[in-house]
Amino acid sequence: MITQIDRSIYLASRSPRRRELLAQIGVRFHLLLFRDKPETDPELDEVPLAGETPPVYVERVARAKALAGWNRLEQRNLPRAAVLSADTTVAIGDRILGKPADRLEAAGMLGALSGGRHQVLTAVAVKHESQFECVLSVSDVEFKPLSSDEIRQYVATGECDDKAGAYAIQGRAAQFVVELRGSFSGVMGLPLYETAQLLERMGAQRERRNTR
Repeated sequence: MITQIDRSIYLASRSPRRRELLAQIGVRFHLLLFRDKPETDPELDEVPLAGETPPVYVERVARAKALAGWNRLEQRNLPRAAVLSADTTVAIGDRILGKPADRLEAAGMLGALSGGRHQVLTAVAVKHESQFECVLSVSDVEFKPLSSDEIRQYVATGECDDKAGAYAIQGRAAQFVVELRGSFSGVMGLPLYETAQLLERMGAQRERRNTR
């Protein structure tokens, strides 16, 4: 069982949700934070490329984060262990809705999601030595029609800040969800089934003493 396996990895993410989700399934991890936020790091370009589809985009960014984390592990001469990263985006067709720049943009994103279906894509990447794999979780979410007052009140809570698609399904936005098909944890930011399977394949369940 996954909760009985002694895992020790590095998590290259600032997200408290991802920390909570990894802990939920018993994965032991150490934080490997970037000195700057990803959007200011020259190694991490989170701007979608021209013609880039949501799946290609989110996998590219997740891989870039894992590689940047691995490079920092080597630069800091840290004990070797697998580096896990993830990236989440919301998409309406081929339109990518990342993190809103401000609350005006957040309100616009919620208006676009109102009364329709969208996809939430989370890619998880793990790098360890020459091994480098990535998995993708895609979930379909339907929102109820949102009034301008509902959008305004939700944005005012600040829950939309720094969230792909301008909402957090584990928070107040849960009341907007008519239907979810896929991974609830994936919509939160880390699909637990896919993550566990990826770690199994990568053999990341090494005790730290064996990586020194």
